[in-house]
Parts: sequence; structure tokens; C-alpha cells
Amino acid sequence: VQLQASGGGMVQAGGSLILACVDTAGTFSSYGAGWFRQSPGKEREFVAAISMFHGRTYYSDSVKGRFTISRVDVQNTVYLQMNSLKPEDTGVYYCAAGAPISPDAFRSYTAYDYWGQGTLVTVSS
Repeated sequence: VQLQASGGGMVQAGGSLILACVDTAGTFSSYGAGWFRQSPGKEREFVAAISMFHGRTYYSDSVKGRFTISRVDVQNTVYLQMNSLKPEDTGVYYCAAGAPISPDAFRSYTAYDYWGQGTLVTVSS
């Protein structure tokens, strides 16, 4: 697995961005995938995740209803559509791949073995 994230940028509050995470090794379909973010001075936090096969999704309470995670396995890509962005959504967003086996595990960064390089999202007020 070799993950490459893209799509970050600067946007005003209320705007939208879509992040993409591509597995250049072509094996993404065999893994669950997640997005995490980290803001200055804060720990890395869970944002959203999606299982393999059934595409079951999980979201943090802070983004539920605003963000949508999806995957296109034939493209080896996982997307994060982010709408109604808020300044508190600012941070470096990381995609990850792994084999979480429970809803709680999907929300834990320790369940993921492979990480992309991160892409910066800045939301101005």
C-alpha cells in the first residue's frame, strides 16, 4: 500500500473541498480506509472511515452530516467530500488503510497500518 492524499487548500467558512487518497500500489480494495486530521497543538483525531466490501461508513460527531466518505475500488481511491466547512475543520488531513474489525477500531488510528503524507486544509472565517 502506498497512499497519496491530495485536494487540500484554503477555503472560506461554508465552502466545500473534496480530498482524494490514491493507493498507487493498487491494493486499496483489500483494506478499510480512514481519514484523520491534526491541528496545531492537538492530537490526531478521527474524521471518517469506510469498510471494505460493504462500504459501511463511520463519522465523528463533529463532521456527521457535513462530510461524506466514499470509495471507488476500481480507481483505488477513497474520497472525502467536505461541505459546510468551519474554521475548526482546519488541519492536516491524513488518509490511512488498515484492517479494523469493529466500529470502535475504525475510529482508532492504531488500527491503521498505512498512512499517506497528509494534505493541509485551511478554513478561514
